[in-house]
Amino acid sequence: MSNEKNHGALKYMAIVAGAFATTFYISGEIAYHFMLSRKGLNGPIATAVQDKERKSIQENEYRANLERILHEGTDWFESFPKEKLETENRNGDILHADLIKPEKESNIYVLCIHGYTSAPKFMGIYAKKFRELGYNVVLPSLRGHADSEEEFISMGWKDRLDVVDWINYIVKEHPDCEIVLHGVSMGAATTMMALGEELPSNVKAAIEDCGYTNAWDVIKHKMSKMKIPDFPFLYSADGINRMRENFSLKEASCTEQLKKCITPLLFIHGEADDFVPYSMLDIVYDAADKCEKEKLSVPDAPHARSVCAHPDLYWNTIINFLKKYI
Repeated sequence: MSNEKNHGALKYMAIVAGAFATTFYISGEIAYHFMLSRKGLNGPIATAVQDKERKSIQENEYRANLERILHEGTDWFESFPKEKLETENRNGDILHADLIKPEKESNIYVLCIHGYTSAPKFMGIYAKKFRELGYNVVLPSLRGHADSEEEFISMGWKDRLDVVDWINYIVKEHPDCEIVLHGVSMGAATTMMALGEELPSNVKAAIEDCGYTNAWDVIKHKMSKMKIPDFPFLYSADGINRMRENFSLKEASCTEQLKKCITPLLFIHGEADDFVPYSMLDIVYDAADKCEKEKLSVPDAPHARSVCAHPDLYWNTIINFLKKYI
């Protein structure tokens, strides 16, 4: 009888373990595709979330005005003549970017890097100003976004090496060039991660605007705002990412990469940012202990809207910073 009971207990435990494993995997697939795939960003859940956020912004006069300013830049980008650039990354995959040239020939190139759920066109407000300053502007499409041929989003981790490949492409074409990196949100994280790699001396300075500490922390924060528990969703999504993309979300770390950074770096963050917490500014700033650095805290600015909230403060700080290095 005891053997039958033990056998029954083991069978029950196996069923429970199997059910748990299945639930864990399915929750990971849902979270992974919702947050880290192109289809998820364009899917019904993400669309509903974005529509809710859009309505909230429209009902807030201040936020609505910031969005209007941003979209003026988008309209400019879409109407302005651009060149399409392509190059191969170190894995043989095709990378895509837009190039906007200044009125007069210049040897200065700004790599202007967009954020999560964004695209080069939404960086128009920055591209327009950098062009007016006389710089060439290269706007890469990050993985899982815009013209990229990749399906999944790496939160900057694999993009960092693509950015290095873009740098090497520009240097090969223009050996005497000077290069500035400028990224917003996930683009800022990509910038900080790239600065931890070995870069050619042509890279003179960098600007990160509202970047995060690491992919795990920012996704956990996003999920908490949506009242989604990190267990099992984030843990299982991380496991799936390890299997598919060969890195963990905690490994996609700006703070660790910044410990190796020797490029002068300007940190910018809006004080009203609730998407990438404002508290992350001091953490990433303190992590960069080997490079020259400056910090700009922008009053009343929501996530990725510092340039709209206080344009004079934003651009005067950037111009004065870059004057020291290019």
